[in-house]
Amino acid sequence: MTGPGTAVRVTPSRRQADEWAVVLAAAGIPHWLRQRLDGWALIVPPDDVVVAAETLAAYDRENALPGAPGGDAAPAQPVTIVGAVVALLLIGFFAITGSRAGHSAWFEHGSADAARMMAGEWWRAVTALTLHADAPHLAGNALAIAGLMTAVCWHLGPGLGAWLLLLAGAGGNALTAAAHGGGHISVGASTAVFAAVGILAALRIVAPAHIGIGARKRWVVVPAALALLAMLGAGPHADVLAHLFGFAGGGGLGLVTALTIRRPPPAPVQWLLVAGAGGVVVGAWRLAF
Repeated sequence: MTGPGTAVRVTPSRRQADEWAVVLAAAGIPHWLRQRLDGWALIVPPDDVVVAAETLAAYDRENALPGAPGGDAAPAQPVTIVGAVVALLLIGFFAITGSRAGHSAWFEHGSADAARMMAGEWWRAVTALTLHADAPHLAGNALAIAGLMTAVCWHLGPGLGAWLLLLAGAGGNALTAAAHGGGHISVGASTAVFAAVGILAALRIVAPAHIGIGARKRWVVVPAALALLAMLGAGPHADVLAHLFGFAGGGGLGLVTALTIRRPPPAPVQWLLVAGAGGVVVGAWRLAF
């Protein structure tokens, strides 16, 4: 198809132009490519300019495409290494606290003791996320955090992702304490790990269908996530309730975020949010002692 029209995007790369063309084809928007002096132009009829631009911007947000032009596209995100940094912090903190078998004051003051949490020591919901029973417990959670938190922050940015994981993880610990009512003590970042699984599942479910992700493909992530929860979160020594509440909390927060936030905050805001999340953890430990 050729004729009069408006260029919605121009790129020197034919491959990039073809990719954008596929996106518009999937959305049923008439279009054609034209080679110009400034590169390959993606042309659409004048009446389709707005919907074409919105469709391409949504595709950029979903796939974090480099080199997308400004306008309605998502802003560039800072390099996401938060998951690896948090994993290293957990390892370093374990070197200070030692294992639970050592009966250090850190576990006395920071474990998710259901009875004490119900008595008002709410900060334990946060501090317990940073404690680990032994080296294998730490290793599993650190590896999972490095991968899954990085994935969450890649989609949402380091600050927003960190806050969602902190809220869902602490919330899962609080709900677990309320469900047990007393006589239950737990530690570990696994509640936040399964919160990350829930967030990623939620983000995938609400991915815009008009950028080429069909409803069947989007919803297949639900049984996949539940299967992961069953395999990894229901072992003989696992805190199944905490994992379930973390997963549910992450899924709920992920859905709300995906439906209400059009694009992640810019980099300066993201790093302020990172600092705020770190401040909450430090503040919780100050209250613990």
